[in-house]
Amino acid sequence: MVDGVLLVYHRPDAPWIKDASTVMEHVGSFAAHSRNRIWEVNTDLGFPPALAELDFRAVIVHYCVFGMGPYRLDDQWLRWLDASRAYKIAFFQDECTRCQRRFRFLDEHRFDCVYTCLEPSEFAKVYGHYTSVPKLVTNVPGYVPEQLPDVGRRFTVPDERRGVDVGYRGRPLPAYLGHGAMEKHEIGVRFGELAAGTGLRLDVATGEGDRLYGDDWYRFLANCRCVLGVESGVSCFDLEDEVFGEWLERTANGQAVGLADLRTLPRWEDVVYYRTISPRHFEAAALHVCQVLFEGRYSGAMEPMRHYIPLAKDFSNLDRVLELIRDRDVRRELTENAYADLIASGEWSYGRLIAGVDGTLEQAGLRVRPDAAAAARVDAALADGLRQRRLRRRAEWGLFWLLSRPATQRLIHFVHPVTSRVRRLLGIRGPDGVL
Repeated sequence: MVDGVLLVYHRPDAPWIKDASTVMEHVGSFAAHSRNRIWEVNTDLGFPPALAELDFRAVIVHYCVFGMGPYRLDDQWLRWLDASRAYKIAFFQDECTRCQRRFRFLDEHRFDCVYTCLEPSEFAKVYGHYTSVPKLVTNVPGYVPEQLPDVGRRFTVPDERRGVDVGYRGRPLPAYLGHGAMEKHEIGVRFGELAAGTGLRLDVATGEGDRLYGDDWYRFLANCRCVLGVESGVSCFDLEDEVFGEWLERTANGQAVGLADLRTLPRWEDVVYYRTISPRHFEAAALHVCQVLFEGRYSGAMEPMRHYIPLAKDFSNLDRVLELIRDRDVRRELTENAYADLIASGEWSYGRLIAGVDGTLEQAGLRVRPDAAAAARVDAALADGLRQRRLRRRAEWGLFWLLSRPATQRLIHFVHPVTSRVRRLLGIRGPDGVL
């Protein structure tokens, strides 16, 4: 038994793929802050052969393993997980869809603990009712990484040098997530319409292609005096997979499906409260950007007119909001409060999250660190064959990228039967893991 924790995660091992930085910040926070020894393994590189002979005191399966498509654990991983005597923790996000598969996974593979974005008041409705998982712990989708204050210092510019009064980047979400999920799109569209002609300089976009990543996002945010925002989460928690199933049926022929088209949606709207603060709120606080937010709870971390300007969801107080946006003293006070309470306080740091995870492990009797020699043996075992697996996976990703190009697709149209057979013979996987 290895005296430490195996952290299982999934990220495409292809350097050209853009990704939200928050995922790997979350993954890296365990090794950075835990009192326990953490070993990270990326399932995109396959099952490490030496792992078959190892077992760990605890296993944490990260939320990025659990997508809308197939879970990123192949049969080898599942057999190992079933044989393991480890204390098993699953971290989840986006828990509101394909719930039955999630519930079966937890029970079939005997998980001991779930870290969920649900508030404790909702535990019994979801995991308490549908699974036998003995321990549930609430957390939020993302925390304040150690480098975020430095990012704030690097990118923040004085108020008078900011070129945008109100900025926003959001995107439309599918109807099966309910009315609440539409807020991310609606706040940008409606504010842009209603604030046009007010003299404010706006940079508001709500298309999928308008999303920004990395330093481009920080530069955009730092150039805004105010930013729009909503709570993370949805209003439809589809516990029995009815809404998503209906949505799949109705979209099978390529037609657009809106909220009014889903007859099963009303049954699951507002049954489970599933709203939280998001990493975007922390980023705005770190860059001293005044937040204009739809009214909400924000995990108890943010209060109206202390940390943000509250905007009614029907925009009935828009005139007052526009006054406050123009008031530099108001903006200064709110941004200073937000920085002090969300960033400088450390209350929402990754260190605080991982201290809680360590507490969970300690309660289960698992606070143990291996000696240096034992740790080195595990390092060597998990690294065995890693270079070969990485080269193979990058070649697979590269070939998949090539096959997905428009010019290649036109060629494939004529030779598809041959290429399909070649891919099966070579065992080449696509990003969904399918041959």
